[in-house]
Amino acid sequence: MNLALFDLDNTLLAGDSDFEWAQFLIEKRVVDREVYEARNLEFYEQYKDGTLDIHEFLDFQLKPLSRHPRSQLDAWHNEFMTQKIKRLVAPGAHKLIEQHTLNGDLCVIITATNSFVTAPIARILGVSHLIATDPEQRNGEFTGQVAGIPCFREGKITRLESWLDDRNLTWLSFLESWFYSDSLNDLPLLIKVTHPVAVDPDSTLQSHAEKNNWPIISLR
Repeated sequence: MNLALFDLDNTLLAGDSDFEWAQFLIEKRVVDREVYEARNLEFYEQYKDGTLDIHEFLDFQLKPLSRHPRSQLDAWHNEFMTQKIKRLVAPGAHKLIEQHTLNGDLCVIITATNSFVTAPIARILGVSHLIATDPEQRNGEFTGQVAGIPCFREGKITRLESWLDDRNLTWLSFLESWFYSDSLNDLPLLIKVTHPVAVDPDSTLQSHAEKNNWPIISLR
């Protein structure tokens, strides 16, 4: 058996679901535009240049989840999927996933974006396994805090290995492994797999891929 890992934002999606969710809440007037939009843009730039403090960002990103009932959040998310996400699915995403599925590979989306935002996206992409940053919940409602280790940078490796261990699997369970990503933030996990693939990469990952003769592809 082989393992196929897919980053989500700017890889399978031609955009960033974390950023778009925040913009959606601004447009719905759920959060204050003047305060929230500037911070959202600031965090997005920090993510792109590799300087993001994930805990500071999650405090910003998860707090709105704690201010509204889950039923309201779910209703908003349904609108979000229609208005923002479906148009962002990269044209080549379904075909790439289908190729690995037909080969019998274990397909997993692994993303720093929280699971509330990303679980429905994984479903429309046809990927049943998702490893994401988990928002803390109590009695089915979000607390605004993160549960466990954020699925970001080296945390993606930790979360993946824990997920495999829960299924009595290790890296040695797979003959080959792929990871598809656009971001310099995913270099720790890209280095771990047997087939790292840069997808519509940022400039840092582009340079690293060229230097190491990694495949560079576009799904757009």
